[in-house]
Amino acid sequence: MSYVGQAAVLVSFPIAAGAIGSAAAAVRRPGPELVSAIQHFAAGVVIAALAGELLPDLRHEGNLGWAVAGFSAGVALVLSLAAYGRRLDAKQTTAPENDAPPAGGFLALVPLGFLVTVAIDLLIDGVLIGLGVRLGSTQGSILTIALTLEILFLTLSLAAELTDRGLTSRQASAICIGLSLSTGVGAITAAVLLGGVGTAVLAFVLAFGAAALLYLAVEELLVEAHEERETALLSAMFFAGFLAIYILGELGG
Repeated sequence: MSYVGQAAVLVSFPIAAGAIGSAAAAVRRPGPELVSAIQHFAAGVVIAALAGELLPDLRHEGNLGWAVAGFSAGVALVLSLAAYGRRLDAKQTTAPENDAPPAGGFLALVPLGFLVTVAIDLLIDGVLIGLGVRLGSTQGSILTIALTLEILFLTLSLAAELTDRGLTSRQASAICIGLSLSTGVGAITAAVLLGGVGTAVLAFVLAFGAAALLYLAVEELLVEAHEERETALLSAMFFAGFLAIYILGELGG
């Protein structure tokens, strides 16, 4: 099967997870402890995929200069997106309260800037899945599992947030499913464009993706997970996620 065909098969799982997550949140909003458990588990999975699969391949590719450039570019992008998100949150916090529905109907309820940020994040996830096809079947599968869990959590929380803003459950689900499709765009594009690139470009993109995954696990998933009262069981979920990916990598190797 070609790189594009393999990428299409793999990316179907996170897209399906996005649909399932948004639909589940629309039917019954998950409790805070369940969300925290998913966040801990997903963070362990992402860090295990990063440490066990992505970084060893990056070292194997060599090209230190390209790797440093890619990692720096990834850090710059995720920090810029985070700063933009904080500015949006600050504007919403300082906005005057008004019980009347906002003017403009549906569009006034949709946080367009925030959704663009989410779409870029999912696009990067798709690129990593498409790149995983180039790395090998085991690496591609593990990256897909890690990002599928991430997108499942993301759509769960995003759908709940959109309904809090006044959108109907159907509208929130449709938006989340639409955003999940950007993962497919990233995967197919990466499979087409990166299928035959040299090791220098591959090192750049791998390092770029590693920075994005590291930020996702440390600054988003774990930070939000710790907003809930920490328990031994919730903490254990992080190690369970890490161990699951480690075992999968060993069995696949």
